[in-house]
Amino acid sequence: MVRGKVQMKRIENATNRQVTFSKRRNGILKKAYELSVLCDAEVALIIFSQKGRLYEFSSSSMEKIIERYLEHAKEDRNNSIVVEQQIQHLKHEAAFISKKIELLENTQRKILGQNLGTSSLEDLQEIDRKLEKSLKKIRDRKDQLYKEEVEKLQAKEKLLLEENAILSQKSGLEGKCRSTISTEVVTDLFIGPPVTPNGPPVTPNGPS
Repeated sequence: MVRGKVQMKRIENATNRQVTFSKRRNGILKKAYELSVLCDAEVALIIFSQKGRLYEFSSSSMEKIIERYLEHAKEDRNNSIVVEQQIQHLKHEAAFISKKIELLENTQRKILGQNLGTSSLEDLQEIDRKLEKSLKKIRDRKDQLYKEEVEKLQAKEKLLLEENAILSQKSGLEGKCRSTISTEVVTDLFIGPPVTPNGPPVTPNGPS
């Protein structure tokens, strides 16, 4: 015989409901016992019937299991409260940042000359002050960059002058050495008639 599928809804017939309760109560109590023995688990089961009668099972002391459960439940509630507070804080922070971004984008558009039709005189004056402040920062930064560039060029010029002086000094020493060597060269070249030792110059023979 094929067992039909039970619909998950309240049994209207009181007798059938009581029979089903008794069968399933015994079944779940047996399952709780088997779970505690087979898996070495600490199990506590509490059942109240429709008429308020209590049925229970515990693998150890019911009071200790309930106390342990309450401690865990309290810790879980505290953790849940902390998590909920963190979530709310993040939501408020995200909303604040989103609003700030919107204001900054609106201000940027107005600085670029957009959406000025709804701006009041005070808003335009504030935009003008911000522009002046931004221009001052830009000029200061530009002057600083110019100054740094000039300092780099001056340092480079100084280095080149020092290298040029070293090369000039080295070139002058080499020229002086070459001049000294050329003045010390002695030649035996003599232009004129040959001279005999201890006598007058000798003239070549020719027709008398």
